Amino acid sequence: MKLEDEVRHNSEDIDDAVLGDVVLALHRRVKVSHDFDIPYIAGYSKDGGRIYIDRHLPRTMQWKGRTVRLAPFLLTHEVVEKSLLDELKLHYLHAHQIALRIERDAVKAAGLAWRAYQSVMKQNEKPIDEEYLKKVPGDLDVTPYRDLKDYSTLDRLIKAEQARG
Repeated sequence: MKLEDEVRHNSEDIDDAVLGDVVLALHRRVKVSHDFDIPYIAGYSKDGGRIYIDRHLPRTMQWKGRTVRLAPFLLTHEVVEKSLLDELKLHYLHAHQIALRIERDAVKAAGLAWRAYQSVMKQNEKPIDEEYLKKVPGDLDVTPYRDLKDYSTLDRLIKAEQARG
């Protein structure tokens, strides 16, 4: 698809439809995998070409009688975060804050309540963070865990990698 074809809506103001175009454009640029155990719910490959979403996270949520896919919002967060880390060399906490705000706005632009979306994430966050890591991608970028000095998670990832290989 041509770059100009991705822009279906046009506005100089903050516009939900334009943000929807952005989410779709980001989705076209990376592959998504739901096949692994990923601490912090989601992550990215070292080269940024693949977004990993924990295999135990539900793929959808119910909202006002409709089924909503979660991946587009997580993917948006992860792509923005990874880009800020790699291109601008931001610390993870700063990149995460910006990505979280964009994720929030994408959720709202899709007509969902942020609180409802966050409720699904929070219900799954602790079980995912505490799960035994059986399947970890070999190219998972560990910058978030390193920048946060989350040595216990880094240790779990290393042990899972060693058991795999």
